[in-house]
Amino acid sequence: MIQKLNNRDALVAREIFNVFQRSYKIEAELIGASYFPPLSRTIEDICGATSHFYGYFENQNLAAVIEIVIVEKTLEIDSLTVDPSYFRKGIAGKLLHFVLAELGAEKVIVETASANIPAIALYQKYGFIEFKRWLPTHGIEKLALVSVIKPAQ
Repeated sequence: MIQKLNNRDALVAREIFNVFQRSYKIEAELIGASYFPPLSRTIEDICGATSHFYGYFENQNLAAVIEIVIVEKTLEIDSLTVDPSYFRKGIAGKLLHFVLAELGAEKVIVETASANIPAIALYQKYGFIEFKRWLPTHGIEKLALVSVIKPAQ
């Protein structure tokens, strides 16, 4: 159900873009943002990204996307989006579990809007703790969370 996505392929990038757009529109409403930077991202931006994309498929449809960057043993989650048609099915948790368990990171960092209570709750459920808050120039307060993964015994 989880596959690495080739974001350099224009058709795949369009699918990623569509999930991003549908999901980020809901997030923007949730946090009360009239301007939400992730909605400005284009298909070309996705095609040119050097990050890694993994998709969760349900009935051959791309239901969710996680975008990550790995530097040494630190994994950064750049985005975790679920198409609204697939909300409340535990898919975000499955993608999160996948990157935590399968990609060999020792530390995982993620940022989200401080008003995005569902996302914060999801990350906390998986052992993430807040370590920083700030107000970027776009005006949406953010927080960063971290999880340290203990090696298997």
